[in-house]
Amino acid sequence: MTGEQIETLFGLMLEYTIPTLKIFCFTLLYSIPLGMVVALLKMCKIKPISWLTNIYILIMRGTPLLLQLIVAQYSVPYILKSDACPAFLHALLDGVDIRSETYTFNMMLFAFVLNYAAYFAEIFRGGIESIPRGQYEAAGALGLNRTQTFFRIILPQVIRRVLPASSNEIITLVKDTSLASAIPYMEIMYIAKKQVPTYASLLPLFMAGLFYFAFAMVLTLLLSLIEKSLDPMWRRNVKTLRKGIFRRGNA
Repeated sequence: MTGEQIETLFGLMLEYTIPTLKIFCFTLLYSIPLGMVVALLKMCKIKPISWLTNIYILIMRGTPLLLQLIVAQYSVPYILKSDACPAFLHALLDGVDIRSETYTFNMMLFAFVLNYAAYFAEIFRGGIESIPRGQYEAAGALGLNRTQTFFRIILPQVIRRVLPASSNEIITLVKDTSLASAIPYMEIMYIAKKQVPTYASLLPLFMAGLFYFAFAMVLTLLLSLIEKSLDPMWRRNVKTLRKGIFRRGNA
């Protein structure tokens, strides 16, 4: 490939980085809070609720994300054609325009969010259950109700404890966005595969890999800084360093 072709290909992939970022950002935006809700439902003392939540998590974690994306994409037409489709579900889906530009993205996002919410739910549940019960009792003795205890005392500790595992899932999401090319949804991997026969070269795939690698590296550094900023020891060291610099500046 000539330098001009490589430059053209780079510009094309840069253009399709935005759809990839849309998948990533919207998935995190919805799956993290949904994952917390699912974690609380799984810990619910009402057995039918916790059982149903366990089934949902088992299905989402036990089947491939690619399969979930394909089912989400093609399920609506088949459900509408089925004679066994309940009337309320038929009325709900009847207004969905499968030919609209947003249909593919919405159904793909639906699958991504449900899948990653299940993984985040297990991470959050582990973090919540790792908090000693004595902290709940101490908060109650101070006059805090259950909601205040959770948001003021438990949740900040849970965030610090689950951040390393959550960071791993976030990095995995960067790579999983490439599965959207099977729908097909026009993002980096999709356009890279389309360019392979055009240029009779595997270079478009390698360039796509570099885009994902760069994205993952930036996120790794950012998440590492966030993790350090939440570490009390690291914050104390930063404050001590700032005080030392301030004193030397005044000397």
